[in-house]
Amino acid sequence: MKKILAIVVAVVLVAGALFWQFGNAGKAAPDVTYHTLDGRQLSTQDLRGKVVLVKFWATSCVTCVQQMPGTAEVFEKLGPSGYEVIAVAMDYDPIEYVRNFTERRKLPFMVAHDASGDIAQAFGDVQLTPTAFLIDKKGRIIKRYLGNYDKDAFVRTVEQALAAG
Repeated sequence: MKKILAIVVAVVLVAGALFWQFGNAGKAAPDVTYHTLDGRQLSTQDLRGKVVLVKFWATSCVTCVQQMPGTAEVFEKLGPSGYEVIAVAMDYDPIEYVRNFTERRKLPFMVAHDASGDIAQAFGDVQLTPTAFLIDKKGRIIKRYLGNYDKDAFVRTVEQALAAG
């Protein structure tokens, strides 16, 4: 009986994890406006035709900080092909910290500060960092990522999305 219960619990947990990761797949990305640190305003509509990674992060998040060099590397490699990154700093992150982090590390992609928390709310009330959403050229969410992820698999997914019409 305990073995059956353990199997049922395991199946439910795996199903829940898969639903969380892929549950938004194919759903339109929310229509939000990003206010970048360099003064630009971009909407979800402005990014149509590009494959976009919207990455929620914080300067106090160790995993976020560790991922930034890899995020920059992929952006520099695939950016010319139509790949865009918007790193969205969480509302609790002081703007001075975000600006300092961005400048010190010379991040090559757009960085926005979600001062009101509206962007995180629109993406399903994002609370945990890093959380990222990969969006296709038509503005649909391909995949959601939480925490660390396999970089090679991620690059393959982006390349497939770039090749798609």
